Amino acid sequence: MTYVLSIIANPANPIIDDNLLDKISLLSQQGFVRELAQGIAYDLTAPHANQELLTTARQIVQGLPIDVNIVPRFKRLKKLLIADMDSTIIEQECIDEMAEHAGKRKEIADITERAMRGELDFEAALKERVAMLAGLPVSVLAQTFENSISLTPGAQTLVKTMNARNNITALVSGGFTYFTERVAEAVGFGTSQANELVISDDRLSGKVAEPILGRAAKQDALLKIAGEHDIDLVQTIAVGDGANDLAMLGRAGLGVAFHAKPAVAEVADARIDHGDLTALLYLQGITSSEFVS
Repeated sequence: MTYVLSIIANPANPIIDDNLLDKISLLSQQGFVRELAQGIAYDLTAPHANQELLTTARQIVQGLPIDVNIVPRFKRLKKLLIADMDSTIIEQECIDEMAEHAGKRKEIADITERAMRGELDFEAALKERVAMLAGLPVSVLAQTFENSISLTPGAQTLVKTMNARNNITALVSGGFTYFTERVAEAVGFGTSQANELVISDDRLSGKVAEPILGRAAKQDALLKIAGEHDIDLVQTIAVGDGANDLAMLGRAGLGVAFHAKPAVAEVADARIDHGDLTALLYLQGITSSEFVS
């Protein structure tokens, strides 16, 4: 199997130049460079998926907002994209934004952070946080979505480009259906699933409908969707940022940690710390001229 040394900068800061490419080309001992987007994304042939090669390449760009990964050429183009929502497809954690209306943002955000780092059981942490929102009017959901939620740069281009290639796109979140349904529509995902908040008398009851969608359910969603469409797992790409995404990322053909917690970034197949979500297209070898926006 042959591999690609993928070098990606944030499109807002296209700083990759010939000098940098020459240094990394010498390292890989191949010298072949394919430009995917000028100043932003390049492929170099890698002789193997050697951790030492990756570590040294990352040292060369240390201090620069550039992501370096090694990905296999085999079935590099994916047929299924499955994505986490909070802090991945959107820039916020919905429950933290809702907590603002209850005057409990810091308290709830601290629990969210610990859960995403894998320090707390996801299901228990979700129940605890939702209970703290009991009594809030249901109108808080619309207020939060309209005033506090923003799409992550590159989200629409990523999903629209995947869709245009007749691929499957799915949004799978440990958050809430109110938000996933609206984000999926805004971005273009074919399907979405999440947890459902229990409403009573137009107020949040403080409970989440069972069963709760957590780490195992995200992995199950990947397997189910791939199976339904007869897609080999090697041709799937998953993206997320938190500990509850680990099982999903681990089973996907290419699991991408996006601006992720350390425990996630350390074990994912690829990590994007600086680029936007179009990086997932570059990781597949898709050029910017092929993007759909």
